Amino acid sequence: MARIPATVVAVSGLIGGYATARVTKKRPLGGVVLGTAGVVAARQWREAAGGKTAAALTAAYVAGFGGSHPLAKKVGAWPAVLGVAGGVGLASWVLADRRA
Repeated sequence: MARIPATVVAVSGLIGGYATARVTKKRPLGGVVLGTAGVVAARQWREAAGGKTAAALTAAYVAGFGGSHPLAKKVGAWPAVLGVAGGVGLASWVLADRRA
């Protein structure tokens, strides 16, 4: 079975976590989606690019989640989520998936 790239996992976690929380109106459920995808992506980042890069990308993932909240007050929720997901996805591709 083909492996899903870490970039796709991370972007899906950020977007899917928000969408899950919004649709179900259960923020903890969105957190489960976000967290699960983050763990899977971090594991793949470590395998593809090493521990330091994985730590940096994991920090970007968490910062993207946290940063989307104040950004949403300025641009709206969906644009904020899509923007940070795009940034994390680009970083993931450049630093890890492009090499794999």
